[in-house]
Amino acid sequence: MKKPQIFTLHFAGGNCYSYQFMKPALLDFDVVSVELPGRGRRMAEPLIRGFEAAAKDMFQQIVSQLTGSSFILYGHSMGAILGLKVARMLEDYEKKPSALIFTGHAGPKLVKYKNTAFLETQELKQVLLDLGGLPDSVIHNSELFSFFEPVIRADFEVAERADSYEFEPVDIPLHVVMGTEEDFSDKIGLWEKYTTSSFSKGLLSGDHFFIHNHICEIAAIAKSMLSKEG
Repeated sequence: MKKPQIFTLHFAGGNCYSYQFMKPALLDFDVVSVELPGRGRRMAEPLIRGFEAAAKDMFQQIVSQLTGSSFILYGHSMGAILGLKVARMLEDYEKKPSALIFTGHAGPKLVKYKNTAFLETQELKQVLLDLGGLPDSVIHNSELFSFFEPVIRADFEVAERADSYEFEPVDIPLHVVMGTEEDFSDKIGLWEKYTTSSFSKGLLSGDHFFIHNHICEIAAIAKSMLSKEG
């Protein structure tokens, strides 16, 4: 029997391997990891810095790999905000996701950092240390960091350009989760206006990358949302 798909959209600085840690909890799904160019399997391709261009790239990847009508989009942080745009594109293409699960983002227009893509290197490193997504060993190793820095800057530019984008609501069930220690976690209910379908939300203990400690909970949300389909 064919498994439902869950397409994962990575966070800033991430790649197709960013959610490997989740796979043991998602055995009921066919996990398909999409990634923007300039990293992972697409290292040789030029980086994207535009929000709409990034969304179009991910949309095309998803459409080309769809195997059935039941599938979920999952995105964390930048992946969440891209996920909303991609979901709308899929809906317009008549390939509507069964559900959306977004984590680590309080919704369009709500961001703590501004102009991060253009910070001096030391300031950028401090932002990354605050967020906790990149190992300290990478941030403090000049050679390693210089390898990741262009990708991180390009992704932050993508995410920041989303701030001026006017999102249209989708007609797709949406569940949003944030860490209890994240900025704006008390405002995640604002996501509700971006769907005309069912909306649910929750908080789990932790900081911006709380997902590493809550893979079973996220998998349970995915199963629950798919079971409500139809």
